[in-house]
Amino acid sequence: MSKSVMNVKSNVKTVLDQLNGRKINNIYLVACGGSSAIMYSAKYILDREAKNITSDLYSSNEFIHRNPQQLGKESLVILCSMSGTTPETAEAAKFAKSKGAFTVALTNEPASPLAKNADLYIKYEWGNGVNAFDTNLSVLYQLVFGVLHMAENNEKFGKLVSSLENLQPVYEKALEQEASNARVFAQSHAKEPVIYTMASGSNYGTAYSFSICILMEMQWIHSHAIHAGEYFHGPFEIIDENVPFIILLGLDETRPLEERALSFSQRYGKKLTVLDAKQYDLDGIDEEVKGYIAPLILNRVLRQYAEELAEARNHPLSKRRYMWKVEY
Repeated sequence: MSKSVMNVKSNVKTVLDQLNGRKINNIYLVACGGSSAIMYSAKYILDREAKNITSDLYSSNEFIHRNPQQLGKESLVILCSMSGTTPETAEAAKFAKSKGAFTVALTNEPASPLAKNADLYIKYEWGNGVNAFDTNLSVLYQLVFGVLHMAENNEKFGKLVSSLENLQPVYEKALEQEASNARVFAQSHAKEPVIYTMASGSNYGTAYSFSICILMEMQWIHSHAIHAGEYFHGPFEIIDENVPFIILLGLDETRPLEERALSFSQRYGKKLTVLDAKQYDLDGIDEEVKGYIAPLILNRVLRQYAEELAEARNHPLSKRRYMWKVEY
């Protein structure tokens, strides 16, 4: 690696400077829950863009127990936990370091166990008032594309960073566009016992996060994230006029899978909520990276839907039965 890196967040640049000159053969993306969900988009980028670097994605505890044979001195392990206190992820950082890998933690808490266990950490910001450029998925993208730029001269790095810098106004316009739709969704779905989500490619992590973190964890609504490519291999038997689906349409190479699943669902289902990234104003987003940026926009819009749903159900997103309350 010898390329200089500019314009990314300062703490991302610090990590990239440390990685400059280090040989990286493989990248492991390691996290749990919603932090794991953001890794799906990064894995998609690595599959599409990396020429020589291999990559894989693991739930933190399985990463430790599976113990990949290729994990070693030429490995980069990227871990994420908002609080930095997820025990499995903090332990995974320690495990990876014991194998000689270089570990980078993404977290909102610099003093957390995860940040302390990793070689370096990157602080990201969290909350509705935070600029899109500083959020977890944006920071992850800056890191991954920065590595690809240095290691393999990836020319999309600059386009990706400038697009992320222009993302906040895109968010704001998309949220305004979806405001009334989110309220209608919330009112019509407030009493639904089950809601499925569906997507593919770089968007699958967004569907997965909404399913397990918002609907199941935060709203206690039964859910499952269905991969659009797997829909016709079992799950499509569940669709009828009474079953609610949230179907995401992105802008990457797997969009035809999502369109096919939507087309079938429209024939037999009626409770379909479709979020299509093509319908948003993407001014300032470079054409070559729109497919990678779409999950960030869809994820932000879905958060608006989640907040409206929580309000309609009188069930705050902060409400829990077990998480952080009982031993597990």
